[in-house]
Parts: sequence; structure tokens; C-alpha cells
Amino acid sequence: MPTYAAFLGNHPDLSLTELRATVPELKVKRMLGSQIALVDTPAELSQRDLDRWGGIFLLAKSMEGKCTYDDLPALLQKETEGTKGKVTFSLRGFNIPRPTVHNLYRTIKHQFKDKGIPVRYIGNERKPPVSAQLHDAGLISGKHGCELVLLGNDDSELIWVGRTVAVQNPDEYTKRDMEKPVRDTRAGLLPPKLAQILLSLGTWAVQGTPSNEKRTTRNQKLTILDPFCGTGVIPMEALLKGWPVLASDLSLRAVNGCEKNLDWLRKEWKILKRDVPSLVWKQDATKQFQLKELPNVVVTETMLGPPVSDRPLAKEVAKYRSACDALEIAFLQNASDTLPGVPLVVMFPVWYVKSGPVRLEQVWKKMKDIGYEAVLPPGSPIPDPARPSIVYRRADQFVGREIAILKPVKKDSAKK
Repeated sequence: MPTYAAFLGNHPDLSLTELRATVPELKVKRMLGSQIALVDTPAELSQRDLDRWGGIFLLAKSMEGKCTYDDLPALLQKETEGTKGKVTFSLRGFNIPRPTVHNLYRTIKHQFKDKGIPVRYIGNERKPPVSAQLHDAGLISGKHGCELVLLGNDDSELIWVGRTVAVQNPDEYTKRDMEKPVRDTRAGLLPPKLAQILLSLGTWAVQGTPSNEKRTTRNQKLTILDPFCGTGVIPMEALLKGWPVLASDLSLRAVNGCEKNLDWLRKEWKILKRDVPSLVWKQDATKQFQLKELPNVVVTETMLGPPVSDRPLAKEVAKYRSACDALEIAFLQNASDTLPGVPLVVMFPVWYVKSGPVRLEQVWKKMKDIGYEAVLPPGSPIPDPARPSIVYRRADQFVGREIAILKPVKKDSAKK
């Protein structure tokens, strides 16, 4: 069974939770720092998998057998056999001394040339190539070469060698985020990567729930409902996965923006409506949903309160929390009544005042009575067992997002 090195995003706990939610029989063997996880799985992982994830920057697959620094030139030659024309390679190290990486670049280049093989490298001992370079140079596809990933322990001993098999493409994210026709900065911008993570959690949430008799697989299509769709970041990422979309919002302006963005996405990525349907309409999320068929899962960013550009005062946050708690309770009650058996992946607001974070309280107290239980994939870090959730927040933000997976439970059993 191969081992993979997963280079995690800026929120490592959330990145690992996404892996646990989507990769079959995942076992985390070892953490190197906070950003690299060595994991085992019987599944064959590739660029297609990483393109669906939002929390994994780079994925490398282990080479067979043990090797030393001296073995690396021959290993690279074996990996690039059959490459037509000049071979391109790069090295990406962790806990590997810079002089060692520098010497490896020189040694590999000379040994290739001694055998009459034209070669060039990208990146250097100070900085590995950026992801766009790996794609452009053909190192992910293997068409023109490959990148070796070298992982060392705290004593700089080589403990793991792999080949990069997938890496995020920043140009794709930039296009979806910045070039879409409607961007509502007043309502806050949901990053596409975070939307991908939420959908990944939705895949796990669906497994074994009453409205979905069959367990999902990594590539199964799900129908999602986003009842706070805004300008459509979550619906856009769902369409890219090939998932049918139901989207609504109380704001007609948001509904129109969502429709324009979905139309733009379909045109740019050639996604036909007959292949992946979508429906967008105006609706208050606290009012009865009247759908011909239930969705597989609800994935949504609920109301985060008014935009905040500076650190809010405690008095202000008390008002925000009261209003958001009331809305969340009404929304969950409506979902429980009119979307029976459908799991939810939701984001609640977290405000950061001078004294620390302020979270919603009432919705958590009433959650089980309404008919939901908060859960996370096995192995996920849970700082508070009474409140299984993960917080996403950039360092410069005064409003974060608390991510929760809500599994439907029978109301009678919830009250016991």
C-alpha cells in the first residue's frame, strides 16, 4: 500500500478533516510539523482527487523501498525513463539542509549529462517551484519529467521519498474568484477553497443518513441545497464537481447574482444544464421548503451578521449574536420539518472581540431538541466534545466561521 505525503493548507486541522471525510480507510501515520501528513490508503489518489479538495496544496506518492541521498540520481532517471527530449526535474524538501539540496541538484544534473541525457531543473535549494511551474513544465503529468519530494527528520536524515502527483492550480482559483461577473464584497467573500472543503464534508455527512440508503463513494454525484446562496460560491463549486444544485436566498439581488455567476461558469467550463442541472430561486430559509425531491445534503454559509472591518465592541456582538442565534434556530427548525433526514454542513459566525472569540450559544443548546446532532469524521480534532466543530478564520479577520456537520436524529430520541 503506498503512502502519500499531503501538504496541508493554512488550517491544518480542517485539511485533515477533509481528507478523513473523503479518502477511504485513511490512516494518518505521522505528522511532520503541522503542515505535512504522511497517510496510508488503499485508494489510488491523483490530480483529479486534489482538484476536488480545498485544503490540500500538494500530494506526493511514496517510492518503493528505502533509499539514501546517493540513490536519488538513479531513482530520478528511472522515474523519467521514456521522457522525450530534455528532462525537467525539481526537488522539494522538508527538514533537508539547503547545502544538501544544492548538491543534489548539481549531482543529478551532472549524472544525467554524463549519460547523454539533456536535463534542466526548476526551483532551487532556497525555494521549490510554485505550483503553476509544476503544471506548465509537465512534471505533474510526467510528460517532461517529475518532482521528487524529500522528507527528513529533525536530524536531517532522509526518512521518506516520493513523487509529486498532484498540486493545486492557483490560476483556476483566481479565475473563479476574481473573474466571475458578480462579487458582493459587502456580504463577505467565501473562498472557493473553503466551499470545496464544505462539499467534501457533505460527502461524508451523507453516508448512512436516512434519506440516502446507499453509502457514497468518492465520485458519487450528490444534489446539494444552499439556502443562503449569496452570489453562488458553493453552487459554483458543486457544479464543477458535477453535482446538481438547488440554491435560494432571501435577497433578490443575491439570487440574480448567483444565476449570472452560474451561467458564466457553465460557459467558461462547458458545463451543460442537461448534464448538471441547477435551480435558483428567492426564498426565506426559515420558511417551508417545497421541493419535488429532497436534496442529498444541505451545504451553506448561514448569516454571519453585518460586515465588520474593525474589531467589534462586546455590546455590538451581543446584539449580533442574539439576531443570528434566532435566525439559526428558525432555519434548523424549518430544515428539520421540511427536509426530513437530510444532513447539513453549516457555518455559524464567530466574532473576535478584545476579550476573545464569541460564538453562538442558543442554537447549540436547542440543536438536539430540534432534531440534529453535531458530528465530525473519526479522528478529527475536537477541542470541545460538547460542541464538535472546526473554526476557520484568517489572521486579519474579526469574524470567523464555525463549521459544523449536523446529522439528523429522531426528535424523540434527541429529547431523552
